[in-house]
Amino acid sequence: MSRPRVDLRGGALTGDAGGELAGALPATAVVEAGRLRALGGLDVEALAARFATPLWVLDRATLVGRMRAYRQAFADGEVVYASKALCLRGVLELATAEGLLVDCATGGELATAEAAGVAPERIVLHGNNKSEAELDAAVGLGVGRIVVDSFSELRRLEAVAAAHGRTVDVHLRVTPGIDAHTHEFVATGQDDSKFGFTLSSGLAHEAAATVIGSERLRLTGAHCHVGSQVFELEAFTTAARVMLGFLAELAETHGVVLGELNLGGGLGVVEDPADDPPSLERYAEAVSGALAAAAAGYGLPTPRLFVEPGRSVVGPAGVTLYRAGTIKPLDGLRTYVAVDGGMSDNPRYALYGAAHPFLPAGAPSPEPAEDAPRVPAGTPVTVVGKHCESGDVLAEGTTLPADLVEGELLAALGTGAYHHAMASNYNRLGRPAVVLVADGEAVVLSRAETVADLLAREPSLREG
Repeated sequence: MSRPRVDLRGGALTGDAGGELAGALPATAVVEAGRLRALGGLDVEALAARFATPLWVLDRATLVGRMRAYRQAFADGEVVYASKALCLRGVLELATAEGLLVDCATGGELATAEAAGVAPERIVLHGNNKSEAELDAAVGLGVGRIVVDSFSELRRLEAVAAAHGRTVDVHLRVTPGIDAHTHEFVATGQDDSKFGFTLSSGLAHEAAATVIGSERLRLTGAHCHVGSQVFELEAFTTAARVMLGFLAELAETHGVVLGELNLGGGLGVVEDPADDPPSLERYAEAVSGALAAAAAGYGLPTPRLFVEPGRSVVGPAGVTLYRAGTIKPLDGLRTYVAVDGGMSDNPRYALYGAAHPFLPAGAPSPEPAEDAPRVPAGTPVTVVGKHCESGDVLAEGTTLPADLVEGELLAALGTGAYHHAMASNYNRLGRPAVVLVADGEAVVLSRAETVADLLAREPSLREG
């Protein structure tokens, strides 16, 4: 997807030139003198005034553009949006309108997909501990594929399918034993994982034999996922070769040729100036080429390729707007910038060090007081939230390309994925609103929670 690059020191540029954070900016971002001024044709100060801060803003042009870029790159396969990255009805409506399938991992995500009008046959159900109720809902709805993760689930699913009088198409989730060189909390392809049937131990073959011998389950494909925020294409191409070897063994042992192979998602995006993810085109060419070559080597037809992007679809479309409330310089130590959100709307830095680039946003204060606390451009700062935790940190040692004064807006880039999905109400903060912006209009995808919303779920012990 082509887009103008922006020099964060001020001034729009064309072609491949641009500032070091240009890859983290949404397509419609307008940056002037190192400050984010507009998104989707809307002034960010106006957005903050209308919806309050913190505020999650999604750029529709970037979001839809990423969906279309994936569909083009994998035109001969299927692109499955991993809804766990951002499971909102409006986002799933856009995904299905753009021809993507939808991956759900819980009953709540499944219900959201149903509410968004996703055709059941275009839903893939995941999860390492699906309940009987979730399996019953999926089978009753007629979802297209259920990715089974354990022998316990196979037993539950067979019983549910029998109760419905249906034969259910399943994929086996295989743990391929691949180290994707990512954070241990988001690595999923190694042998020691809570996910899937381990290939090296023979469990994957045993599970395949179980499904093949079932009267109610039909084995139509295999699935693997090596991890998230992965930048090395070798992890994906190795997974393709390993999984084709598994399919070849099934063909030789059972005479069953599986027509579908899901290699999961995990492609990294820019979350740090040093990040250099491969393009979608390189990713697709590498994976498709490895798959075709391996299939030919085993004398098998090339299975239909499925990929499951989540972060790399929605992540680059998101920006979080905060208000900088307190600037606290500690001589000889560091400078703290405290914002009006924190780990409740972004727990990812506290969980696994996932830092995001920050930019001052909106117009600079017209006449700040001479003694107003400020951060001069280029000063390393630690961005923290307002929660009662020393670990409530959003970034450390980050530098801003323009001065920041207390009371001004601060924008975190690349926050479309996992922020709303993993948000909490710690310290009784309501989750912020999510708005979709395009062509000078803002549409609410999820309204901001209020304290009244939180209290509405809690009956009083003094009443009745």
